[in-house]
Order: sequence, then structure tokens, then C-alpha cells
Amino acid sequence: MHSIVENSRIHFEKALEFVKNDISALRTGRVAPSLVEKVQVESYGAISDLMHLASITTQEPQTIIIKPWDPNVIKDIEKALSKSDIRVSPVVDGQVIRLNFPALTEETRKELVKVLHKKLEEGRIAVRGVREKIREEVMSAEKDKSISEDEKFQALKDLDELTKDYNDKIKNIGDKKEGEIMTI
Repeated sequence: MHSIVENSRIHFEKALEFVKNDISALRTGRVAPSLVEKVQVESYGAISDLMHLASITTQEPQTIIIKPWDPNVIKDIEKALSKSDIRVSPVVDGQVIRLNFPALTEETRKELVKVLHKKLEEGRIAVRGVREKIREEVMSAEKDKSISEDEKFQALKDLDELTKDYNDKIKNIGDKKEGEIMTI
């Protein structure tokens, strides 16, 4: 594999990691702390992810328990959760917040699959963006005479293979997540 293409692998990995993190927040049949970890909470004049302010656990398949490390921020967390797109009302129960998620209906599952496909397409767009950036580097390297025309064609071929590999990885991740969402 050509060195320009090989050095670009890290950018493809970042795009893949972004997709994995983005879809981890999508709900499947069982709730997970990742659904609320990234909720932005404003407390003491600063904005932080919820995971930095509280312990987040699942008690039952449909319930998330949030226990703030500082009881004074419980109202801030409740406010942030109410504004977030998780579509569940937080219930303050003493020093903890409970999020009781209803069971997913067939309609809700189909909506989640649509959101999943949108997020996967964003990942494929990111991969194409990386490919275009690297393609421009290869073309400019050939124009500057730092690589030959044959090396350019080989590098572009390697780049297309690498792009296909990462698009296949995104598809596999998406297929697995879709199976999790649709399983009752």
C-alpha cells in the first residue's frame, strides 16, 4: 500500500470511531448508560457531560439510575434531561434520578432504524471526505513530481480499496445495531 494512503488510515479510523460512538446512544431493547452519558448539563456556570457529574447505572432492563456525586446539581441534571432528546421524563427520588423507559413498540423501532441509517450515512460521508482529501494529496504529489504516474494510479487504487473496507465496516456495524434494535 502506498505510504500516503497508509498514513491516512488514522483518519478513516476516526470516522469509524465517530460512527460507533454516535450510534451507541441509540436505544435497543435494553437501556444502557450510554443513552444519557453525553447529555450536556450546565452546573456551576460550566457545561459538562452527565457522565462527569454522576454515576449512571441500569437497575432493570428499562430503568436508568443517575446518582450525582454532588447532590446540589440534581436540579441541573433534571433540567438537562428534560431538555434532551431522550423523550423520557426524569423522576427525582431523593438523591437519585430515575429514568423509566417504556418498552419499544414496532413503530418506535422502525423510527430508530431510520435514525440509525441517517447516522450511518453521515459516517459514509465522513469516509468519502477523507478519501477526497487523500486523493487531492496524491494528485498534488504527482503534480509536484514527488511520485510517478504509476505510483499515483497504485495509490488511488489502494485508496479506493481502503475506502471500500471502511464502508463495509460501517455497514457491518449498522447491520449489527439494526438487529439489536429490531430484536424484541
